[in-house]
Amino acid sequence: MGAVKTKRMPRAVREQQMLDAAVRIFGQRGYMAASMDEIAELAGVSKPLVYLYLNSKEDLFTACIRREAAALTAAVGAGVRPGLPADRQLWDGLQAFFAHTAEHPDGWSVLHLQARTHGDPFAAEAAAMRAEIVAFVTRLVAVAAREAHRDPDLPEHEVAGLAEALVGAAESLAAWANATPGATARQAATTLMNFAWAGLGNLMRGRPWTPPA
Repeated sequence: MGAVKTKRMPRAVREQQMLDAAVRIFGQRGYMAASMDEIAELAGVSKPLVYLYLNSKEDLFTACIRREAAALTAAVGAGVRPGLPADRQLWDGLQAFFAHTAEHPDGWSVLHLQARTHGDPFAAEAAAMRAEIVAFVTRLVAVAAREAHRDPDLPEHEVAGLAEALVGAAESLAAWANATPGATARQAATTLMNFAWAGLGNLMRGRPWTPPA
């Protein structure tokens, strides 16, 4: 079944081919159902070469998680221009997030579905990526509070909780958008801004919603 390489290629390039194939197989079939034979065949290499470069199925999956996490966080960071108002930075970051997850659905499946459901160390790798994005959103919420109030009174734990809620909503919306024909990155970002930032705007203006007595 496995095909052998037909010409010499730099190791780094060959390894990226293997990771490309692995992300596709893991993303579409799931970690447990994916086989090294399938990955080698799709990459156009022999299975022993996959093991030589990437040691084991577990190490290969970890390498996929790390690569896809780095690509996603880099895309979000590149989409945001410092110096703009906090809502504009969040808007740009969300558009970059949804565009990347739409363009790389298998990579998003690896991060959002597969890595989280197969225990450590996979879940820890995905959690590290998520923590980086949450920290970024937390800073934006804190900036918005400073812009709205000279002496912001939002407690630190509330800012962190709002960031967690925004990131969780973005993750769920990305999964929904990828499964919904016709849904675009711009539409998903607009939906989340309408759902979340409109409410945050009232909060920053000192008009929070309060539960009934």
